[in-house]
Amino acid sequence: MKNAKIKMVEITSKPASLREAIAEGKIYLKKSTIEQIRNQTIQKGDPIQAAELAGIMAVKQTSQLIPLCHPLSITHIKININLEENFAKVRCAVKSIGQTGVEMEALTGVSIALLTIWDMTKPLEKDDQGQYPTTSITEIKVIEKKKRDFKSL
Repeated sequence: MKNAKIKMVEITSKPASLREAIAEGKIYLKKSTIEQIRNQTIQKGDPIQAAELAGIMAVKQTSQLIPLCHPLSITHIKININLEENFAKVRCAVKSIGQTGVEMEALTGVSIALLTIWDMTKPLEKDDQGQYPTTSITEIKVIEKKKRDFKSL
């Protein structure tokens, strides 16, 4: 594939079907930061609410962020954020009726939600040198993908 040109995949002849994908990821934070999120004492406001909204907005912008993704008509987005002892887990579920899957949209929603949490907790996570020794975003992955033809609905 030397000198292969990039191109959007042709999907015109594919039948429309219900497409669903769920992705998740984690952001590791200091225990004290998690506690401040729980107590809603973060200076910028509630990182959970902001991350949910940012994730939803990101899903809808995926084709503008990733060059070869098709613009999709999204029919449902759900972002769930669970706080554990030293991390927050973000899960993003996306649905669409169309000719291509929505896993990139789910991954984008998770990624932007996690980055929003990082942004809102930066002052609490920095050490004396301005570094982030505890903070890390990990395990971003698609955990489920479904395609259902209308005949099976």
